[in-house]
Amino acid sequence: MISEQGTYTLLLHGIDTVQCAYYLTPPQPQFLDFRALAVIKEQLRMNKSREPRAVKLGDTEFFIHPYGSSSGFPFVLSNEDFKIELGEFNNPSCFVTYRSQALWRQSASTLHDKFGAWATSVGCEMQQPESLSRVDFCFDYSLVERDFDADSFVSLSDKDSQHRENGTVQTFTLGKGDVVLRVYDKIAEIRQQSAKVWFHELWGQNEHVWRIEWQVRKALLKGFSIRTFVDLQERQGTLLYFLAESHDTLRIRTEDSNRSRWPLHPLWIDLQQRIAALHLLEIKHLDGKELVLDERLMRLTISIYGYLKRMAAVSCVKQEQEMMTEEEAYQLLGERLHRLFDPLSWKADVRKRMKAIELGEW
Repeated sequence: MISEQGTYTLLLHGIDTVQCAYYLTPPQPQFLDFRALAVIKEQLRMNKSREPRAVKLGDTEFFIHPYGSSSGFPFVLSNEDFKIELGEFNNPSCFVTYRSQALWRQSASTLHDKFGAWATSVGCEMQQPESLSRVDFCFDYSLVERDFDADSFVSLSDKDSQHRENGTVQTFTLGKGDVVLRVYDKIAEIRQQSAKVWFHELWGQNEHVWRIEWQVRKALLKGFSIRTFVDLQERQGTLLYFLAESHDTLRIRTEDSNRSRWPLHPLWIDLQQRIAALHLLEIKHLDGKELVLDERLMRLTISIYGYLKRMAAVSCVKQEQEMMTEEEAYQLLGERLHRLFDPLSWKADVRKRMKAIELGEW
């Protein structure tokens, strides 16, 4: 599914974030007891713990966090698929954010069905259809050299901004509120913020990738009659056509004072063609956990190696020793670690970290 027009190659497209409100009947207390959740949350708060606690609710395990949500839900649950904000007396009864890593592993509709199965497992039923409140659509392009700037965009949005790093533009942002377009250096974003190295495997490369991403909220979704996941599947093409044809475009600068008459940039021509053929585009999925864990092991190894050199240097100065071999440094580290080793805390702490990884903190 890779084709080229000029120097622009589409690598990947899909949905990166979905947020949705659900209206459920009360759960059965033996599967989801709000009083028991309140006790756990209060215990975490009293212990001044920033770390969540693992709990099994129905057929699924979650972390319960020691805080509520800013939107007024008293409880926040999370695992590698969802963040669920919920409460006994809230309306809607819960608000679900489908995590990026899950959306690239499975489809949005599959995750919606998965949430519905969990709700059934705790004795809940859907009182009315779900209500989508945010969807992020993205298109990732291989782009070796950026040949456009902020003035190249023509948009219905009144607000725009750009972000620089070391004098180099990394992000163009247009709009605020119901629809926001971000065009940004995804490689830099992964390196500096998200650490989602598993995208490298999906792209088949680890450099020169720019993302075109629209963040669309409830008002515009509703304007295109997109309220449910079925609506999203059926009408996302129409919405994206409006966004890429009418709301935002990328142009090639000319002497014409009217920027809307500037010719379309080849990158945007390709994007519009892709959206027109959206039903024909293959969607890639990948379980990125192993890739992320490999990357984390490598970073930990590099850190340990750096500290090992520092330990060797400190020991050499202390002992008035000219140099320490690698094997001597390993032995010194082993001896000092052995003095700290506590078999009881080791098992508990390792299991706690394993659970965090299993529930999505990777």
